[in-house]
Amino acid sequence: MKLKLSFAAAVLAITAGAACAQASDTLRFGIEAAYPPFESKTASGQLEGFDVDVGNAVCAKMKVKCVWVENSFDGLIPALQARKFDVINSAMNITAKRKESIAFSPAIYIVPIVMVAKHGSGLLPDVKSLQGKRVGVLQGSSQEDFLKKHWANAGVQVVSYQDQDQVYADLVAGRLDAAVQEAQTVQEGFLSKPAGAGYEIVGEPLKDPSTLGEGTGFGLRKSDKALQAKIDAALADLKKDGTLSALSQKYFKRDIIAK
Repeated sequence: MKLKLSFAAAVLAITAGAACAQASDTLRFGIEAAYPPFESKTASGQLEGFDVDVGNAVCAKMKVKCVWVENSFDGLIPALQARKFDVINSAMNITAKRKESIAFSPAIYIVPIVMVAKHGSGLLPDVKSLQGKRVGVLQGSSQEDFLKKHWANAGVQVVSYQDQDQVYADLVAGRLDAAVQEAQTVQEGFLSKPAGAGYEIVGEPLKDPSTLGEGTGFGLRKSDKALQAKIDAALADLKKDGTLSALSQKYFKRDIIAK
């Protein structure tokens, strides 16, 4: 009986070791692929976007295979903690609230948060202008945190959506008066398309480090310190050799990489 148990234990140990070895050869990124130009899908279903290219560059630098796991944005942190993937790579801003639950890489890039509304609407991104108005925002985003903290209790109706495209659809349909999101996202995902004709970014970018954060980075489990050290080193190398800035120029025609 002891011999049988020892053999079974040995097989289990070998299997577990193989699984760990396999896992060390891959890096699983969690992503919500509905936020162009950062992450989206082609007509054929292939992932594309700035964050996808950054992730692929990190995997190449670490000499591992990228695996992409799709998840709703507001469920990314719970899914990370449930070990459904290893790293959040989905335009997630680094905020004090999120840092209570997970760790972050240093900021990779910084993009202004802006409001979009119809040309000539006269609306501005402040509570006085938006009294009684409906403003759409992505559920689970730092922008939603900002709106709930500063606008929701001041007479502005904040409407949250699981998908950024749904925000734009309701804006065009007249069910929203304005929407708040990252500047490049609204430019590439809405204003540059036929549906965005007649709309514009209004007023100045929103500012509040406590909710909007310190830039965008990768999210990791706090316990994964060794993995974080490897990722931080890879990102530092990609900043130093100009890879990240080149990707920024490719997508945005400017350098948004955090210094």
